[in-house]
Order: sequence, then structure tokens, then C-alpha cells
Amino acid sequence: MSMLQVETDSLGRPIELYYEDVGYGPPVVLLHGYPFDHAMWEEQAFALVSGGCRVITYDRRGFGKSSKPSDGYNFNRFADDLKALLETLDLHDVTLVGFSMGAGEVVRYMSRHLGQRVTRFALVSGVTPSMTKSKDNLDGADEAKFDDTCMRIRADRFTYVDQFVDLLFEGAGTSPAMVDWIKSLAEPASRIAMVGCVRAFADTDFTGDMGAAINLPSLVIHGTADRVAPFAAHGRRTANLLPGSILRPYDGAGHGLFATHGAMLSEDLLGLIRTPPSHTLPPPVF
Repeated sequence: MSMLQVETDSLGRPIELYYEDVGYGPPVVLLHGYPFDHAMWEEQAFALVSGGCRVITYDRRGFGKSSKPSDGYNFNRFADDLKALLETLDLHDVTLVGFSMGAGEVVRYMSRHLGQRVTRFALVSGVTPSMTKSKDNLDGADEAKFDDTCMRIRADRFTYVDQFVDLLFEGAGTSPAMVDWIKSLAEPASRIAMVGCVRAFADTDFTGDMGAAINLPSLVIHGTADRVAPFAAHGRRTANLLPGSILRPYDGAGHGLFATHGAMLSEDLLGLIRTPPSHTLPPPVF
């Protein structure tokens, strides 16, 4: 069991991240979505390792097998945790891949830590640029909706997870067994962490993080039928804000691309990883 200490709390107790490091070749770091853990990447990790990559997955603080402190649930801290992982494992020429919430961590890391050690990245079903309601995101949540979500988690987080996962795979034909497995990935999560991350969604706008400083080969992969992070407000806007990015819409796909379009996603990620740093990405094939 591999654990990485990223800091200590006010009482000197270690805060650790659980991670897995498998395979040989160009390093790929996969950041999981809310409220799951590293295991959601099972299909992509298998495909990437089989394709000659070194794959690192880890559990965000508060989730999976990582430490569950009472605070630190904000995107600056998440980006700092990612930095500690890359430095401790001494990774170079990294491909970062963030799903949903993980996409926000990737963007914040690139801005806050100037993209150190990273050569390319992918944002999959990303919550960027913002989850809050605005003139550019009419489907976003207002403060009352975020408050209601926090209340539902506090009251019965298991029912909340059931309903959230059902929304991810609504009408997708995903097997009941897979849906049950994905729901189980949220069981180890801390209730404090789940509420804290909802507040982080409400408080964070990533628009200022995206710009010329992130001019690297990148993919923005997003389902056109995504109801968690609608395509126009998230996929298209994110791609427009990122110089050097290619937008790859998955026609008719919802939020849970890692499961519903697992093989397709793996192939797109392998294509990104094989792109030389000094080259632009090939045009998407639909």
C-alpha cells in the first residue's frame, strides 16, 4: 500500500495520499472525479499500461484510502497535493488527465504551479470554467442549490450518491453491476470532504487560470448530453479559453464518459500521450 505524506495538520498528524504506480513508459497521472476514488480509472489505467505508459492514480484527500482531515478542501490545496505527488515520484514530461472535478485540479495546478513537469493534459467532462450560475452558464447552480446539496449530503450521503450516479449514466445503457460498483467507490469518502468539495465548486471560478500560460497540447473531451456539466457552458467554453486545445465532443454522451465510452476515451488519451510536445494534436475524427 503506497502512501505519500503531503503535510501535517495542526496537531502534527500526517495527511497522506494513497496512490498506485503501475507500468513503464511516459508517465500519466489520472485525477478522479467527485465523489469517487482512483479506481474509477480502471479501464483507462489498463489500456494505458497496455499501451506502454506508466500510470499513476491516487485518491484525493478525504476520499478512498487517503487521509480524511477536517479541512483543506479547496482547489489550491488540491493543486498543492498534486505538486507533492509529482515531486516525490520525480515525474517529468507528465500527461495530466482530470475527470470532472479533477479537471479543475489540473487547471489550477497549471496556473498555480506554472505547469511544472507537465507536457500535455486532458480535461474530461470538466467542471471548468465554473459551476456557478452566470450569464455564460445559465444552467449553473446558484447559492441555494449548493446549500441544498450540502444539506442532502449531511442528511443521507448514500442516497445522494445513488441519485448522483444515476444522473451520470441516465439513459446510457450502463450495466446495473457497473453502476453499483461505481456507487461503491464513494462509500469510503468522508462526509466532511464531500460537503467541503461542494463548497469548493461554489467558490471557484477557473476562468482566470486558463490562458496563454497553459499553451500546451491538450484535449477537452465532453459529452454533448452532459447534464452535470452541460456541454456549451463547460466543454465548449473551456476549449475556447485554452490556447492549444482540441475540443472532442462525444455525441449524445452524458457525464460518465470513463464508463459509458471507456474504450473511446482510452484511445483518445493514448493519441494525446503519443503527440510530441512540440507538435499540435491531430484533428478529431468523428
